[in-house]
Amino acid sequence: MYTREEMKELKRDFWSGFDEFCAQLPRFKYRKKKWILYNTKIKGVEMKFDANREGAFVIMEFNHPREAKRKQMMETMEKFRSIVDKHFPDSVWEDSYQKPCGKFVSRIYKQKPGIDLHRRSDWPEFYPFLSKEMSFLEKVFRDLRDFLEEDANAANDEV
Repeated sequence: MYTREEMKELKRDFWSGFDEFCAQLPRFKYRKKKWILYNTKIKGVEMKFDANREGAFVIMEFNHPREAKRKQMMETMEKFRSIVDKHFPDSVWEDSYQKPCGKFVSRIYKQKPGIDLHRRSDWPEFYPFLSKEMSFLEKVFRDLRDFLEEDANAANDEV
């Protein structure tokens, strides 16, 4: 079992290693910023990496504070499922996922199970999965950004 400080250091080492891995990839050679992630510029839409004891995760999360708007965004994604499936196949869709903090979100994600953040020997399996799948998820986001933005703006108009 790790202490809080040891776990903090383990995660810092992991994400530093991931940054180094990404810096070696040709597709990032001329990009200023590597990932969109939280900077989608659409309220209630974020893309996330997660690495834990259950494996690696690449997630598009819909966390708009209004449940109706969150569901509307998932319905929009469902309408364009063929685009999602083309670039991000075999993804898992969850309309209502409860985060550890208790908040409910909707999400579309991929997981690579069988690897453990606590085993440094697994890290070389995490990095290519996270990088490759986030690139695919960003492609989905870029293709559907305008539709998601419409949903978010409609949410603002109704407030």
